[in-house]
Amino acid sequence: MQQIIIDQYSAVICAAAENKSSLQIRGGGTKHFYGNSSFGQKDTLLDTTAYHGIIDYEPTELVITARAGTRLADLDALLAQHGQMLAFEPPHFGADATLGGCIAAGLSGPRRVAAGATRDFVLGTRLLDGKGRDLRFGGQVMKNVAGYDVSRLMVGAMGTLGVLLEVSLKVLPKPSFEITVQMPMNEAAAIEKMNQWASKPLPISATCYVDGVLFLRLSGAESAVRAAQIKLGGEELAGGKAFWQSVREQSHDFFQSDKLLWRLSIKSTAAPILLPGKQLLEWCGGLRWLLCDASVDQEIIRKIAKNAGGHATLFRSNAFRNAVFHPLDPAMMEIHRLLKEKFDPSGIFNPGRLYSEF
Repeated sequence: MQQIIIDQYSAVICAAAENKSSLQIRGGGTKHFYGNSSFGQKDTLLDTTAYHGIIDYEPTELVITARAGTRLADLDALLAQHGQMLAFEPPHFGADATLGGCIAAGLSGPRRVAAGATRDFVLGTRLLDGKGRDLRFGGQVMKNVAGYDVSRLMVGAMGTLGVLLEVSLKVLPKPSFEITVQMPMNEAAAIEKMNQWASKPLPISATCYVDGVLFLRLSGAESAVRAAQIKLGGEELAGGKAFWQSVREQSHDFFQSDKLLWRLSIKSTAAPILLPGKQLLEWCGGLRWLLCDASVDQEIIRKIAKNAGGHATLFRSNAFRNAVFHPLDPAMMEIHRLLKEKFDPSGIFNPGRLYSEF
């Protein structure tokens, strides 16, 4: 049955390439707001949710392989039964979020500062390219050197390089104990403290600064967490789990706004960003969310982000979205173009979703 679905996907891809039409690849659709607006009236929707289910999971090996249409909620539930988790805490943004969408968007949650990003956990992928060919990259082991780490190219590619079929991920044990502490301070002091503490052997698994309060999540053995709590100070937050869930899924009050939401990925040690609007900081200051009016010049936002050692992405907007992602320099754009040409020579996969050039 599963092979029949793959053959159907392949046939759709080949037909699109022959007819020079476009395919919009979509799983649960919970992240359709992300990226450039690119769905045209003549585009064909390729729904990947039919290809779902766990393929292989051995808890003792800390590796799971699942089909791209598998719901993240189902994946999380299975891992939780064995005391394990996706350590990069991918946001779902809805009950129908899928593994394929998680990898395509490449977004990581609060624990990224301690555990690593989405791409750090991808061990292997199976996909269909622009010619409908069934390709496999990587594997199911931690050490897998094959020249080019093609699997990780799919992370954040927004479906522009192929139709993901299967993904193998490294998983980690859930912490045995967690608490959240909060301490009021100004933004500059919070940035200094977060980076100071990040260089020390402390069990900090997430940081957030919003509305004049610094929140720290401490994870690990209870004795180590309690010792760190005494050393760091602050008041324990009741409902810490719900707080981090609200930050991860953007249900926190900060995100409940119709204003533009910018995502600035910069050096964690960068000084406070002086821009009109309201901000929430994560990842020791390395990720800064900015809520602002459309009247704020986006070129100024991008310039400030670049000067701070990073880039800016227009994450949410109620208007038509164009040039959402930070412009690439010519050399990097050429690399993107060559990759697109190799994986999708006819340019049929999600055209314009990542960059308007392809």
